[in-house]
Amino acid sequence: MKPQPVALKVLNVVSVLLFLAALGMVFLYAPLEETMNYVQKIFYFHVANAWVGMLGFIAAAVAGVVYLVKHDQKWDIIELAAVEISLIFFITTIITGSIWARPVWNTWWTWDTRLTTATILEMIYIAYLLLRQGIEDPDRRARFGAVYTIIGAISVPITFLSIRIVSRTIHPVVIGATNGTATGSFNMAPQMLFTMFFALFTFSAIFVTLFWHRIRLGQLAQQVEQLKLEEF
Repeated sequence: MKPQPVALKVLNVVSVLLFLAALGMVFLYAPLEETMNYVQKIFYFHVANAWVGMLGFIAAAVAGVVYLVKHDQKWDIIELAAVEISLIFFITTIITGSIWARPVWNTWWTWDTRLTTATILEMIYIAYLLLRQGIEDPDRRARFGAVYTIIGAISVPITFLSIRIVSRTIHPVVIGATNGTATGSFNMAPQMLFTMFFALFTFSAIFVTLFWHRIRLGQLAQQVEQLKLEEF
């Protein structure tokens, strides 16, 4: 594998510094919420993970479209990298949501609309990885994967809009008018809002860093696969 580009090395350092700064802002700068106190601070990480997870799934669909147009394997590598990284961020979203729900909703899990659609979204992309494992031909695998990510991306706006479309939900809408049946909703002070956007920026930078590393790993894996195919 080629040495890391200077830009990637810089991004590694910047991502770590941003994450440390975000931690400081969440626990030292953002005020405590009156009702939930420290439990509310999970919100910043929960939202940030959800943001980059959904962003990555959309990026995978875009890469899938470009692959179908250009038939260039590098876009298949980008697509796979986006899905794998986004899966990690999105499962973290579900885990942090469950940690928040235990003291607020008095349960680790409930089949609320947002939680249900989020679980379906996660399963869709886990199935994507299983589909790829079952196809040996690289071109056929890339073609099927591209179509799958394009169709699978439909689940992203459905998940995002679910609590705004369905009237009966206990999941809060923090930005915008909250639902009357939501449990755990709160109004953000200016410091909270600034901390949230900083967390979104931080996790976006972390996503780009991991994404770049995963693409480089995918390129190496492609070279190994080509050498194996040449032997046969």
